[in-house]
Amino acid sequence: TKKMMTIPGVGEQTIAGFLAEVGNLEDYNHPQQIIRLAGLNLRENSSGQHKGKSAISKRGRSRLRALLYRSVLILVAKNKEFKYLHQYYTTRSERPLKKKQSLIALCGKLIRVLYYSG
Repeated sequence: TKKMMTIPGVGEQTIAGFLAEVGNLEDYNHPQQIIRLAGLNLRENSSGQHKGKSAISKRGRSRLRALLYRSVLILVAKNKEFKYLHQYYTTRSERPLKKKQSLIALCGKLIRVLYYSG
């Protein structure tokens, strides 16, 4: 947790809530498992010949999703790397994301950062 605390914009409550929902990080082989646990993995809403839009699955822990979303809002405001990534995702010339889509993508990035720093 000491390495996690060095990330600007991530506080004790964020780390405590993350570890309370996820548990021991050594139980996971890859951060994608935590992304799926949170329900942030993409799925396509399609049926037959109808090709729908992609959305997050929401088949995970809603409290973890809410915690990550609130944390990313603070990170976009206070952490220059996350702020740059959010700006890049929303203003890139090829397939720009909407603001909320960018924040959800940054939630996955936050999970990967916390996983590898933990």
